[in-house]
Amino acid sequence: MSAKKYTAEAIGTFWLTFGGCGSAVLAAAFPQVGIGLLGVSLAFGLTVVTMAFAIGHISGCHLNPAVTVGLAAGGRFPAGQVVPYIIAQVIGAVLGAGLLYVIASGKAGFDLAGGFASNGYGDHSPGKYSLMAGFVCEVAMTAMFLFIIMGSTHGKAPAGFAPLAIGLGLVLIHLVSIPVTNTSVNPARSTGPALFVGGWAIQQLWLFWVAPLIGGVIGGVVYRWLSDEPDGIVAGNK
Repeated sequence: MSAKKYTAEAIGTFWLTFGGCGSAVLAAAFPQVGIGLLGVSLAFGLTVVTMAFAIGHISGCHLNPAVTVGLAAGGRFPAGQVVPYIIAQVIGAVLGAGLLYVIASGKAGFDLAGGFASNGYGDHSPGKYSLMAGFVCEVAMTAMFLFIIMGSTHGKAPAGFAPLAIGLGLVLIHLVSIPVTNTSVNPARSTGPALFVGGWAIQQLWLFWVAPLIGGVIGGVVYRWLSDEPDGIVAGNK
C-alpha cells in the first residue's frame, strides 16, 4: 500500500507542477488572450482540487513537502512516512517540469532566462521584493494554507468540501503572493523548475524550502492547539 501512496503523491505533484507552472509558462502572457495572474492562480488551485478528488482517498493528496511536514506537526500524519512522501513529491515535480520543458522548448525563441516559473526574490521577484519580504510572505502563506487544510479536513468540518476549500485557498494565496515570489508555498514545486533554470534559481531555492517548511509547522501546530479535537484525516481524504 505504501508504494501506491508514494506513486499517487508523485503523480499528483507532477500534475500540480505541470498544470500550475505550465499555465504560467505557456499561457499567462500568450499574445492577446493570455490568462494573466488570475488565470495562473486558478490553475494552481484547480490542480489541487482535481487531484484531491482523484487521489485523496489513496495518499491524502499532500503534493507538497510543507503540507506533509505541517500535517505531521499537527498530529495528522505519521512521522515515519514524511521523508518518503517528500521524495515522491520532488520526483513528481521534476517530472512535471521536465514535460513542461519539452513542450515549452518547442516554441521558437524559448529561453530559460525568462524564469520558467521559478520562484525568486530581489531581482528575480516579479515585483522586485526583498529577501525579507519573500521570506515573511512564504511563511505566512504556507501557515495559512496548513490552517485551511487542517480545518477543512477536521472530523467536524462539512463532509466532502475539503478539496474545494484547499484549492480555493491556494488560489487566494497565489492572487496575493505571485508578485512577491512568484508563489511557492511548496518546496517540490519550486525545485522542479529551478533544476532546469539553474544558476540564480538554484541559489535562491533554499528560501523556498526553509520558509514553507517553517510556515507549514506553524500552521499545523497552531491549528492543533486551537482545535478541541486535533485528530482528523489527511488533506483531501474526505
